[in-house]
Amino acid sequence: MRTADAAHDFLACRRIAVTGVSRTPGSHGSDVVYERLRDHGYEVFAVNPNAETVMGDPAYPDLRSIPGGVEAVVVATAPRHAGATVAEAVDLGITKIWMHRSIDAGSVDPDAVAYGREHGATVIDGGCPLMFGDVADGSHRVMCRLLTLLGRVPRSV
Repeated sequence: MRTADAAHDFLACRRIAVTGVSRTPGSHGSDVVYERLRDHGYEVFAVNPNAETVMGDPAYPDLRSIPGGVEAVVVATAPRHAGATVAEAVDLGITKIWMHRSIDAGSVDPDAVAYGREHGATVIDGGCPLMFGDVADGSHRVMCRLLTLLGRVPRSV
């Protein structure tokens, strides 16, 4: 599947968890993703086991704790945590997973990507949801083109 199509399907979900949202607003890419999705009408849920609230909203220690569940999850933590998040998502029946990645390795863990895909999930292993659709701004669209050329945003998943 082309990444653009997978991104469209991901952003069609209205209840999205974002892992790694910081207790210190603005200190991490996940914070920007969380705020932008929230500001565009998505029902977003911050996942941070070390916080009770994030940006004035409730924070949840894991995906299981989110009342009513979610349709999709953005993994925006260190790669060493991605496997546990993907395994939990698969266990909960969440089939749309996005591992955030910009210039560095981001949150991508190849083993977690393989595990998710082996269990029927669509795993976008790079880039950012803010590079696509109505939530994208000009700078994210330019980054998408550049990072795709550099191999940081996959052309297909």
